[in-house]
Amino acid sequence: MNYKKSHFVYNRSQRNGIFLLIIIIVALLGGMFYVNNSSENFTEINKTEEEKFYQKYIDSLKKIKDKKSSTFKIYPFNPNFITDYKGYTLGMTPEQIDRLHQFRSNEKWINSKADFQRVTKVSDSLLKEISPYFKFPDWVVEQRKSKQKSLSTKLSFAQKKDLNVATAKDLEAINGIGETFALRIIRYRNKLGGFVDNIQLKDVYGIPFETEEKLLNKFTVKTPKAIKRKNINTASIIDLSEIVYFNYELAREIINYRLLNEGIDTFEELAKIDDFPSHKIERIKLYLRID
Repeated sequence: MNYKKSHFVYNRSQRNGIFLLIIIIVALLGGMFYVNNSSENFTEINKTEEEKFYQKYIDSLKKIKDKKSSTFKIYPFNPNFITDYKGYTLGMTPEQIDRLHQFRSNEKWINSKADFQRVTKVSDSLLKEISPYFKFPDWVVEQRKSKQKSLSTKLSFAQKKDLNVATAKDLEAINGIGETFALRIIRYRNKLGGFVDNIQLKDVYGIPFETEEKLLNKFTVKTPKAIKRKNINTASIIDLSEIVYFNYELAREIINYRLLNEGIDTFEELAKIDDFPSHKIERIKLYLRID
């Protein structure tokens, strides 16, 4: 009788060979696992001391930042004495802090939150956040109360004098407007060819907000300069550069932005242009329109 030979029957020599092969495979797998773990440990062990130092320093800074963000509290302060560090903690930019320091270096003082914004050009949102903590000397507070009392007796439009025909002597009659400020106002008025709106007084260098209010309590623009506003979407570089708030380079940037974006839809988007005087946007609107 013939029987088929099984494929799974091996002699002793064959069985020893298979067993040896299995041992070799297991040894290779174990060796690969050991090498991988050893390389990771070796990398960790062989980090330089400098790398460990900087990693530890970075971790400590993160902890300080997290602690600061959760515990920082604003206390009342005089905005005239904001240091670089204080300004940073309040959320001011280096440029805003520099403007304040430059203003103070001329021995001038911030006496109101309006003064603070005019000098530093901080945003309305930041001013709203930090101005409740402004603390001014008592004499400033009393002066402000006196000013508010005087403003409560404002003259009517008909009773006020025309700012576009006022003489230097007329202007000097206002408390806080000396010869220097009076001449600056008249020279700027001449440069404009006449004020278009009272808001353009803000462009006269150095006049404190309170002094401006006193001036506008007695004077106003009754005969504004006639202006034909230009369409910003069709105006040429020359047209734009003739506007007192622009120079030729800025006019060119506006034209380039207009071409790149296929037109300008709002005045606010002009703030995306480098060096655009966005804080003067309300004055710029006196000379431009968007169609």
